[in-house]
Amino acid sequence: MEELVKALTIGLANGLIIALIAIGYTLVYGILELINFAHADVFMLGTALTYFALEVIVVSMGLPAGSLTALVLIFAALPFIALLTASVNASIERVAYRPLRNAPRVAPLISAIGMSFVLQNVGLILLGPSQKAVEPVLPKNDLVFFPSGPAWFGIDEVMVVAVTIPLLLVLRWFVGSTRQGKAMRATAQDRDASGLMGIDVNRTISLTFLIAGGLAGAAGLVVALYYGQTWFLFGFQFGLLSFTAAVLGGIGNLTGATLGGLVIGIISALSDRFLEAKWTSVLVFSILILVLVLRPTGLLSEKVSERA
Repeated sequence: MEELVKALTIGLANGLIIALIAIGYTLVYGILELINFAHADVFMLGTALTYFALEVIVVSMGLPAGSLTALVLIFAALPFIALLTASVNASIERVAYRPLRNAPRVAPLISAIGMSFVLQNVGLILLGPSQKAVEPVLPKNDLVFFPSGPAWFGIDEVMVVAVTIPLLLVLRWFVGSTRQGKAMRATAQDRDASGLMGIDVNRTISLTFLIAGGLAGAAGLVVALYYGQTWFLFGFQFGLLSFTAAVLGGIGNLTGATLGGLVIGIISALSDRFLEAKWTSVLVFSILILVLVLRPTGLLSEKVSERA
């Protein structure tokens, strides 16, 4: 029982991370019907920026690893990391996708793959070919205690929940309740009609890429702290799972992306704990194939853009 609960805890943390990245895919697909393959590599840049920020905080400033000051400073850097990755993502849209908006659909797809390779090589230049250890700022072995006894959440899992859930809730509110969010949904439903109704379509699409890139940067910080490392191939590694989560839940649907991320995170954790790790990918993609055979549009096929 104890192993099961711990596996579910790890699965929840991993699932929330995957969901945060998957939402970036689903936001862009919902508004452009484009798979932004560069999105996962923008996330990778977020892990790299976190690595360099901690190098400055811990090494250059001489703060001890694991100190409260270092922890506060790295989370204070979160908005700046998110802003940088958001700017990169919006620049990709402006340079690589906007000129091809009226081209055959294969053209922006090829451009997206090309941008993914460009960012991957930027990561290779910045980080080198091997994995880099991130300076630890979280007390890995401590548990949060409650009156009834030790919690099943370690500090690192608490950090994942504390960062991802508020971001997911704020995004849900923004898309569903704000004027810009409604413009995003209207543009996703019909770009031409939205333009005729006075919506600045280009600005709305740029905003969507900014939000997706900011979420990727936040996910990058969370992953760097949670796993304690960064790597130039993190984009491919996490991007594959996140894209699968978006498709599993119903790409174009925010709730579906979150559900898909949680399903994949929990299944992966249970497989790693009770089966050999080599079977995890087989199990995840077998479930994806089964769901798509039975329900080709994903678990939740209704698009966010179609909801009032």
